[in-house]
Amino acid sequence: MFKIPETVKNKYEFVTLAAKRAEQLQVGALPRVESTSNKVTVVAQAEIAGGFVRQIDPDAEPVEAQVEEE
Repeated sequence: MFKIPETVKNKYEFVTLAAKRAEQLQVGALPRVESTSNKVTVVAQAEIAGGFVRQIDPDAEPVEAQVEEE
């Protein structure tokens, strides 16, 4: 089992994010971590636990806009 990173609010968000990432991997996205498992769900969880995948808030300001204002 993977430790849920602090950037993820709760285990339900972790599972939802892992499911979405697993779908991406299933259709051909390249994995961002090396894994001994061939299962996309395990790879997706490892990516999230490693901090390689994060949730994006569609209502949030783009990062470029935040940088320009500072």
